[in-house]
Amino acid sequence: MVQDLIDELGRLPGIGPKSAQRIAFHVLTADPADVRRLAHLLVEVKEKVRFCVECGNVAQAERCRICLDTRRDPTVLCVVEEPKDIVAVERSREFRGRYHVLGGAISPIDGIGPDDLRVKELMVRLTDDVVTEIILATDPNLEGEATATYLARLVKPMGLRVTRLASGLPVGGDLEYADEITLGRAFEGRRVLDV
Repeated sequence: MVQDLIDELGRLPGIGPKSAQRIAFHVLTADPADVRRLAHLLVEVKEKVRFCVECGNVAQAERCRICLDTRRDPTVLCVVEEPKDIVAVERSREFRGRYHVLGGAISPIDGIGPDDLRVKELMVRLTDDVVTEIILATDPNLEGEATATYLARLVKPMGLRVTRLASGLPVGGDLEYADEITLGRAFEGRRVLDV
């Protein structure tokens, strides 16, 4: 039975065999009330949380709290791969527009093409002439770049402003450890210092 728990925990993303084993043994020694609370919460989240019909974010109702927020700027749409990316952008407190979740990125190796993502839903959202700018905030990897390029080519003829998140060197990083692509983008995205 313990091995079954370890195996199930190991199926979770980011949980390797050793982490699964540590979590399983933690559960065995944890207070029964804590374990019941966790089990109840897992079931409740699975039953009550769904995806927003408008943007694809996680929601407890038909539409998520961001889509319902009238203070958000409806003219700017930030396109992300997954709902967890919205959490990261919101933590920055820099973006006050709306979102569109694609549900992944184009990856021919994994058999994922544009038709497997929420691209059609994005195009429908753009037909109402409210959105004036699209921010492509896909991951800065091969799949994210391919997705951003595809979307930019698809949306550009609509006359919308299409932007991509800047990428470059992290704060506290050392130049000697930066890869060529990151360093190249840091040079491309350089800005004038007003002193």
